[in-house]
Amino acid sequence: MVAVTAQTRRAALKEAVAHMKSAAVDTPVLDARLIVQHALGVDWEALFLKADQAITHRERENLSAALTRRASREPVSRIVGRRHFWTLDLAVSPATLDPRADSETLIEAVLAAMPDRGVSLRLLDLGAGTGALLLALLAEYPGAEGIGVDRSAAAIEVARQNADSHGLTDRARFIVGDWAAAIAGAFDLIVSNPPYIARDDLAGLPPDVRDFDPVEALDGGLDGLDAYRAILPSISRLLAPGGLAVIEIGSGQGGAVETIAQSCGLTLRGRRPDLGGVVRALSFGPSQAAVSQAV
Repeated sequence: MVAVTAQTRRAALKEAVAHMKSAAVDTPVLDARLIVQHALGVDWEALFLKADQAITHRERENLSAALTRRASREPVSRIVGRRHFWTLDLAVSPATLDPRADSETLIEAVLAAMPDRGVSLRLLDLGAGTGALLLALLAEYPGAEGIGVDRSAAAIEVARQNADSHGLTDRARFIVGDWAAAIAGAFDLIVSNPPYIARDDLAGLPPDVRDFDPVEALDGGLDGLDAYRAILPSISRLLAPGGLAVIEIGSGQGGAVETIAQSCGLTLRGRRPDLGGVVRALSFGPSQAAVSQAV
């Protein structure tokens, strides 16, 4: 257990930074600040402006427990129960994948392909988790409405809470389901961040992912491609003529996913790299043959 002896907020923050540096976490100052705010129940302004305010014994205990969890590589988002994604502050839970910056690549790909923010869209998010992708897109497109699907009832409850906290309940509907099995109709935009880690690679993931994200949100089967085989035929069925599907992929999976998509009647529209330069998002549209059939 990390011992905390600080008597004031200022000292608590300084001590927390020192503990995080000792634990060799990647962002010690940021992590320390977020954890101190959470443990003391204050925002950054209160922490900064009332830095010399005394802290209580209970607050020291809360801070000690939170710093101990982080030193064991539990993500800050799991400790505080929140994650910032795109423009939104989202609740997370043990039932949900922790939304990360790499997945914002999908939002960037959509905005680049659909620059008119006033357009009316019908959206579908397969494997919605916290609702991060769907809700971020609804916030960008005020004329859009959408459905998020996830197998986990607990995850869907978190997504509904996030929709409510951002005033998006009237445009977002979340349902429990097996991918798109129960979905009908035509969608202008379909997004998905499916599980894509090859099963034998799970043990080698960083501990903050391996030990805290739900395995069903990570395990992509023996070759990491099971989810794509499941969802791409449905995407082909549900995508409206002129519609767009944007799918997250793992490193090096582009060629295999493109092949599966092509066999399902989808045509590659673009590839987008994440901040590390790894192709993270693939965009697809209906093939010309599929469009002709629909018409």
